[in-house]
Amino acid sequence: MYDLNVNDKACRVDVDAGTPLLWVLRDELSLTSVKFGCGVGACGACTIHLNGQAVRSCSVPVEDATGAKVVTIDGLSGGGDASTGRLHPLQTAWIRHQIPQCGYCQSGMIMAAAALLQKIPRPTDSDIDAAMTNLCRCGTYSRVRRAILEVASQA
Repeated sequence: MYDLNVNDKACRVDVDAGTPLLWVLRDELSLTSVKFGCGVGACGACTIHLNGQAVRSCSVPVEDATGAKVVTIDGLSGGGDASTGRLHPLQTAWIRHQIPQCGYCQSGMIMAAAALLQKIPRPTDSDIDAAMTNLCRCGTYSRVRRAILEVASQA
């Protein structure tokens, strides 16, 4: 049994110690906004925040998340879940810049961008390049950069 804090909610899961957090979030807690992309931490589709740091949840065993604060895109706006209807400023910018095409990578992209802005509120293009290592098959990288810079300018 593992006790987790996910999107400000206490959760208890009964899984093997080495189970990737990705599968706990998706299969045990029904948080399907966390996407499976590659399973080896390369693509970033499964990016979440673990104690404020962007991590690839497919590479984090559940036992490493015990006692940590886990945030998925569902809890990014601070409402604990998506049912509040509130959007994080990055989500609003994503819509305004028409970033989502297929949309598959977008929750991971937004989580990586949010962690970047938390760490560096006014990032340079180089900061964005270094932090945004998520892959997007639709190639929306220039729009992602514009959205991040827009949110940074409003901070």
